[in-house]
Amino acid sequence: MDSSTSMEDSTPTFYVGQHESKRSLPVTDQVLRQAQNCNYDMLTTPITTPYFHNRVLSLLSTHLSELSSNPADIRNGQPPSPTIPSLSLVDTPLTPGHIISQLLAFASPWIDLSSPDPLIYNISRQVLNMEIAYAAFCGVGNVIIQGPKLHHGSMHGEGVTQYAHAIQEALSIASYIQIQIMLPMVDNPSADGNDEMGSFAPFARDEYIETTVDEKLKKADVYGTWDAWNIIRTFLLHNAGWLIMLDTALLLPRHLPPLPVQSRWHSEPLRFLALNSETFLKNNASYPVLARTHQSLINRYMRLKTPPWIMLCDVGPIPGLDNPNMIVDMADGFISPNAAADAPSSPTPAESFHHQQANSKKIKETTPHLNYIRNLQRKQPPRTTVERYGDGYYQDFLQAPLQPLTDNLESITYEVFEKDPIKYDRYEKAVTRALSDWAKYEKPKSSPDGRIVVAVAGAGRGPLVTRALRASEAAGVDVELWAVEKNPNAYVLLQHHNVNDWSNRVNIIQSDMRSWKGPWHETSQPPSKAPHKIDILISELLGSFADNELSPECLDGVLHLLNPTCGISIPHSYTAHLTPIAAPKLHADISARAHNDSSASETPYVVMLHAIDYLSTYSPPPPSASPNKSGNESEKQNPLSPLPNILPAWSFTHTPLPSIPATNTHNTRQARLTFRTRDRGACHGLAGYFEAILYPATDSDPAVELSTNPLTMESKSAGMISWFPIFFPLKVCVSIRPIFPPLASTFLTTAPSAEFDVANQSN
Repeated sequence: MDSSTSMEDSTPTFYVGQHESKRSLPVTDQVLRQAQNCNYDMLTTPITTPYFHNRVLSLLSTHLSELSSNPADIRNGQPPSPTIPSLSLVDTPLTPGHIISQLLAFASPWIDLSSPDPLIYNISRQVLNMEIAYAAFCGVGNVIIQGPKLHHGSMHGEGVTQYAHAIQEALSIASYIQIQIMLPMVDNPSADGNDEMGSFAPFARDEYIETTVDEKLKKADVYGTWDAWNIIRTFLLHNAGWLIMLDTALLLPRHLPPLPVQSRWHSEPLRFLALNSETFLKNNASYPVLARTHQSLINRYMRLKTPPWIMLCDVGPIPGLDNPNMIVDMADGFISPNAAADAPSSPTPAESFHHQQANSKKIKETTPHLNYIRNLQRKQPPRTTVERYGDGYYQDFLQAPLQPLTDNLESITYEVFEKDPIKYDRYEKAVTRALSDWAKYEKPKSSPDGRIVVAVAGAGRGPLVTRALRASEAAGVDVELWAVEKNPNAYVLLQHHNVNDWSNRVNIIQSDMRSWKGPWHETSQPPSKAPHKIDILISELLGSFADNELSPECLDGVLHLLNPTCGISIPHSYTAHLTPIAAPKLHADISARAHNDSSASETPYVVMLHAIDYLSTYSPPPPSASPNKSGNESEKQNPLSPLPNILPAWSFTHTPLPSIPATNTHNTRQARLTFRTRDRGACHGLAGYFEAILYPATDSDPAVELSTNPLTMESKSAGMISWFPIFFPLKVCVSIRPIFPPLASTFLTTAPSAEFDVANQSN
């Protein structure tokens, strides 16, 4: 793509390919260049030719004829399946070459790897193995394979496991090839029965096909395709660890399924979003466009760490191949507002007539579908601050939680967290409020010279110290400020800041806060250092799950130094929250680590969760309808995503202590949480969040708070990046099969629900 037409780096980049299921020409260098001139990024190519298809079909037909003419052979045992001869020159259009890396290979769609007939399955497997082996020889990097056929007569999904076995075998043949399984978004029996000409599926023999009529099997199942993918993924993960080489290519239907289904696929490893001509609508200008729901889905999916490529399927051939003199415009996405306008959702009779008249007009553009996708790319909203921060590295990346109590952190680690202005703005506001209220209510001050004593416990490189000084100036209240830090390297930098930035207004102590004796002042009679209390204690010891970096244990060693009558801690309190999630990418990553690290599946990880699906959700109240619209119309035009059911697990509150606790039993917490689920799925672990009250609410002002909880983060600390959620993996994935009615289902580890015992024993 021409860089001059690209948007800023803050917007996603679309990689768009073109696929023709009946491509008549071999993809040569000329064809590829012509496609790139149109602004396609890649092309597909079949691995084998129609001649090969006819040859295999003839072999199968001959074998079936022999079986039907000699039934005695079948009664004496199943005769061996015929062996397909090796590929010849006329069987494939592929050869190794410099353009092969820019091509996506399509395995033959006419095979049936899930057929209940062992003969059909065996020959289909031979075809796939031959094609994969030859594609690997040629240097192909990606092969797209048609997903399993889920319906054979009245049989539903019985062949998915054998399909998974065939994929595993193919991966073992070419371990460097990335395989994408082409799946429809929804299991639709009527669409699954539309076998293309020459498909193997109709050749399955009657004795292997059940034909009992079941009305339930005729209905579309929005999770049916995902169920099949989950079986394939689980089979490969448990048997050979091939999952890292397997992705999905998702075919979007004309009418998208409910938002929970879209969220489920959002959590899966998507390599392609496939759109065919049936996916597009025609607007009043007779231009192919996507529905608003499709636009929203693409906007969301393109925010993934590895955004899916977009594949335009059967939307027209590459223009100009049969006419070298034809002028082909590059699809740069600059189209008129009329061409980019949405298609009418519920047109009036007059609008329908106008729409039919418009559809009769010919579009002069040679690649209107591609041009529309490029226009969508241009209209992508910029990435948010949080998205840009996590883009590329942090998103869905497993990190071990920091251990600042055990380790002395490096300067670069401190620097990463100091880039978050939101957290420190909230801390400064909390300290300002505390100082103002202290002066307003004339609370007693602990400093002998009449100042409020403020201590920053765990000062690091000093950002909270700077904010405390700013708060003092903003509130107009003088403070006696102490900074305590155990890291000897950070202690040197604090001294540097005190001389150059803080005008020597800070008392800096190198000590573990738990062994610090507290602030002191000089006395002359007799000469000594007399200790005094702390009025306001500030710390930033919170972890991703609030207490997982031992904040309660550390503060236990210093809270006895607080002013016993009115001393306060910032933060004042915090609460840990949990919710079950599907996180297949994280689960696969942890399973791969477990081969070398037996504790991998028992370790909590800090993760910027993105490609996940919340398993326990509830529906938010619908928006109020506008005066000119009925409630149904308003709801259709404003679909609301289900919200995750995130429950509090336990809390900690910090107030002055009379002495250092002798034991740690008071910090023990346990929680039993029950989550209701509406849809079937797979639980890979628990996502953990926290909410913290830095300074509690008063009669005149609300509380100053921090939150990583998705339900409250926007209102309490929008844009904060200091903490990612924590992920508690399950060693064994829990299958969720809700009972009906959906609202009555619960979440138990053994089946239709999961009840998690989550215990935290701080040591």
